[in-house]
Amino acid sequence: MEVVSSERIFTGRAVTLRVDQVKLKTGAVAQWEVLEHTGGVAVVPLDGEGNVFLVRQYRHSVNETLIELPAGTVKAGEDFAACAARELQEEIGMAATRLELLGEFYLAPGYSGELMKVYLATDLTPASLPQDFDEDIHVERLPFDEAVQMALSGGFRDSKSIAGILLALHRR
Repeated sequence: MEVVSSERIFTGRAVTLRVDQVKLKTGAVAQWEVLEHTGGVAVVPLDGEGNVFLVRQYRHSVNETLIELPAGTVKAGEDFAACAARELQEEIGMAATRLELLGEFYLAPGYSGELMKVYLATDLTPASLPQDFDEDIHVERLPFDEAVQMALSGGFRDSKSIAGILLALHRR
């Protein structure tokens, strides 16, 4: 495949939209829209009692309040693990002595290059940073086994939480 042309048509706070003209193997030219993103993290924070911390928050793009793993966007030039540590403090008010990479995956490779890395956070201690100005997050704690059942039964509606819980289950 050969990129014939590429144009960034929108740059926002979180994403950039690029339109590429791509010459296919057949010689035909196709237009592909690509959502550029710096990447993201999701964190499975487990306490010493076997509970996982989750966040409940409104997601405007789907017009729903979802329960999810703590997560966030990697800032330009930021290390993924540093982002995970920061998001833990911002979203659930905890720091982790241990952060272990569980896996990584593309969220929607058909139109986006966003890479998501999932971390297991353990040995948690209270340590908070201010939440982002546009977030209204409510922290919940539940037994990890209950979170696994939610992942398997449709209790989570976002892919990073389903994948993160199942990656953590595999690690345990």
